[in-house]
Amino acid sequence: MADLVLGDDHTIFVDALEATLPRHGHRIVGTADNVGAVVAAVRAHRPDLCLLDRFFADGDGLDVIGELLNAGGRTRILVLTADGDVQGMRAALGKGAAGYVNKMCGLSVLAGAIRGVMDGEVVVELAASRTPRLAGTTDARRLASHLTARERQCLRMLVDGAHTTAMAKQLGVAPTTVRTHVQSVLTKLGVHSRLEAASFAMRHGLLDDERMLVAG
Repeated sequence: MADLVLGDDHTIFVDALEATLPRHGHRIVGTADNVGAVVAAVRAHRPDLCLLDRFFADGDGLDVIGELLNAGGRTRILVLTADGDVQGMRAALGKGAAGYVNKMCGLSVLAGAIRGVMDGEVVVELAASRTPRLAGTTDARRLASHLTARERQCLRMLVDGAHTTAMAKQLGVAPTTVRTHVQSVLTKLGVHSRLEAASFAMRHGLLDDERMLVAG
């Protein structure tokens, strides 16, 4: 069971979460409808997880992620928002959020995201309408062109079947950094798992392109 603080200014949505999440084994220890109150609730309850909306009347939730992390000590932050901006997702992860979930994904996806975050994973679930629709290899390579050099390295290691620990050792970075890179690969390619990313790369010959082999 995880203790949760819900930071959202939509009363009906919060009521729905309060009724539903306990069925998935979680306990709601506090709610807040503005940025200041979210910080106060996290400081008071020090929950396992804070579900944080993106926009409040008094500010952007992303601006207080660092403060929430400091206030909660061990608290993880999962941004739960109707905002489908990919840049917002990247900003949230960059500030230390452990996940970013679009509200349109539904309660079952949210429950899975909470489990993933509590297991130490970086979780991103964007609305289906934001997922790229591929016409073929040309579009696949266009998506892959947005990968950074480090993300290309991670993709190759996914194809090789490497796990997070092995990837971290080979790259000389922390496992949490690897998870962030891998999640970025999944998001940019429009896939939902490491296996799907590896299959996608093989199917479209992404690693056959010399530009994909450049180390960074």
